[in-house]
Amino acid sequence: MTHDTHLSVPRTVTAPRGATLHARGWQQEAALRMLQNTLDPEVAEHPDDLVVYGGTGKAARDWASFDALVRTLEWLADDETMLVQSGRPVGVLRTHEWAPRVLIANSHLVPEWATWEEFRRLETLGLTMYGQMTAGSWIYIGTQGILQGTYETFAAVAARLEGQDGSLAGTVTLTAGLGGMGGAQPLAVTMNGGVALCVECDPSRIERRLAQGYLDVWAESLDEASRLVERARQERRSLSVGVLGNAAEVVPLLLARGLPVDIVTDQTSAHDPLRYLPLGVAFEDWKTLRHRDPDGLVERARESMARHVDAMVGFLDAGAAVFEYGNSLREEARRGGATRAFDIPGFVAAYIRPLFCAGKGPFRWVALSGDPADIARTDQAVLELFPDNEPLVRWIRLARERVTFQGLPARICWLGYGERDRAGLRFNDMVASGELKAPVVIGRDHLDCGSVASPYRETEAMLDGSDAIADWPVLNAMVNVASGASWVSLHHGGGVGIGRSIHAGQVCVADGTPLAAQKLERVLTNDPALGVLRHVDAGYAQAERVAEAGGLVVPTRDHGRLGDGGP
Repeated sequence: MTHDTHLSVPRTVTAPRGATLHARGWQQEAALRMLQNTLDPEVAEHPDDLVVYGGTGKAARDWASFDALVRTLEWLADDETMLVQSGRPVGVLRTHEWAPRVLIANSHLVPEWATWEEFRRLETLGLTMYGQMTAGSWIYIGTQGILQGTYETFAAVAARLEGQDGSLAGTVTLTAGLGGMGGAQPLAVTMNGGVALCVECDPSRIERRLAQGYLDVWAESLDEASRLVERARQERRSLSVGVLGNAAEVVPLLLARGLPVDIVTDQTSAHDPLRYLPLGVAFEDWKTLRHRDPDGLVERARESMARHVDAMVGFLDAGAAVFEYGNSLREEARRGGATRAFDIPGFVAAYIRPLFCAGKGPFRWVALSGDPADIARTDQAVLELFPDNEPLVRWIRLARERVTFQGLPARICWLGYGERDRAGLRFNDMVASGELKAPVVIGRDHLDCGSVASPYRETEAMLDGSDAIADWPVLNAMVNVASGASWVSLHHGGGVGIGRSIHAGQVCVADGTPLAAQKLERVLTNDPALGVLRHVDAGYAQAERVAEAGGLVVPTRDHGRLGDGGP
């Protein structure tokens, strides 16, 4: 029996708001609302297809599976756990109150079969789905979810640019892709004071970013876009400009024209070559060709990516700061003939790894009340907890001013080992006291310090060469199950594509109860601790210092603490 995974069923899904339960407990209610929230039209890129972001990242395998997930979460007991296999609920087992209410595994294939071709064959049979990172684990919060990480990356770029004094003022960033991930780029650049020129082939995505306040201007032509960004650069004024076009054509053209560009990156859906528009293919014909000639389209896409990346290398040779933002563009371009693709570094290896060594990463929370005032109160609580963290204080201020909520109100900030548990416990106290109108969901991106193995992104160029070691995300998932997370997920292929990553996610619920406090303290301590330990094991001195200061036990090093003798 085959299943048409592309069948659209028009339906509008939104999450309930307020303090009224629709399930038997707040852990179940939180999972229910977050599943629904990922498919809210304000949040999801293509909700009729159950696609949340990244071209094909889905929240549920099909609408029948979605309905079964909802029904099960509504009656699931406090000592039961629902098992979800690639977007489809396959069982409910008796566990205990400390166990997760939901366990999710998405997109896994035995390594020898872990190719896009085999995945698509199985997907067509209705046997699997692509969960991306936070789509299939029900903790996607819209473009804000990637915004701060992107903001942090561009802040790190600014810190390294000569004469910039930590600001992007007077610089131009050239990039492409304005989807659920890439849509964060223009606002991240302007938050850092710079000018962004963003190429996008889908007019609906440009319209969406304009409507949400992530993009300032849609230029009618490349000439107009060039004039706008050059004027803003000269005036040292922040501005983001979107232009409709194919990156494989526009980026080489701008290189040839000699447009002054200081930074070049990309966030097209290059992880799946079927989602990269090849040169010579009209946008309106693209979907038909994906079904009629997928192999031919992949070949043409890779050739186009090679041209795109060759131009990025040209900007690199001209002195620009150039990096890949973790979408497998370099590898796909290499397969298309780009011989210097890996002259371009990945953004984690180039800018983010020091944060990972400290257990820092994306900490996000969602107000189940639906009231933005609850986010305002939690924002203030974070500022009170960490008043000396200047980058965090600056981020919260900017986010309050410039970030539009999508679906349930939410916030993200980067917190490290020894910080996340403090924030979670404060939120739980605020729920208990009635300061917040309903419980709060606390989760993170899978792009975190110790939850992912991804040699083309998070674990690229590890100090000890352990880029492809995938034990760490598996350990991360098991630790979060053992620590009491509300739901835990383990995915394959998110961010960079099938065969290229394994990654884990966890979500907790601050419902104001003493039991929730115990769980939050453990999960939000142990989850980032895995990141510190992963980098200690790889030989990073900074991580060793963090581990020692935080009292983390490292058996291969802490001989004195563990003793030299047997029991």
